[in-house]
Amino acid sequence: MGASPPSPPASAARSKASAAILDRLRAICMAFPEANERVSHGTPTWFAGKGKVFATFDDHHHGVDHVAVWLPLPPGAQELLIESEPERYFRPPYLGPSGWVGVRLNRAPRWKETEQLLRDAFLHVATRKLQSRLLEPKGQ
Repeated sequence: MGASPPSPPASAARSKASAAILDRLRAICMAFPEANERVSHGTPTWFAGKGKVFATFDDHHHGVDHVAVWLPLPPGAQELLIESEPERYFRPPYLGPSGWVGVRLNRAPRWKETEQLLRDAFLHVATRKLQSRLLEPKGQ
């Protein structure tokens, strides 16, 4: 009998899981009007048109134990989310003092909720033109 193949290292399994999360996140972000992705500070980041960042990917940033997305949200949202579910939401380094929220995605992500938060972040930073394009009823 042959020996079973060795298990992939934990980092390989983590990379595969991170890639799947990134693919799903990318699909959601790129569906917004004029959204574009660029690498910023070494990580995939999404911009509303030529404007501001509405999401940035966090793949075990500085050795933390999560894969997440960081989002700029309206005043008060950060506190509300973190207080309601500190195991899911967190204050990201660097951007947390500006009201950004981290959403952990490698622990039972709730994609519908995450999609709504991404939409809120997009609307928070987008120009009025892009906001209206996102908000106009489909088929018109």
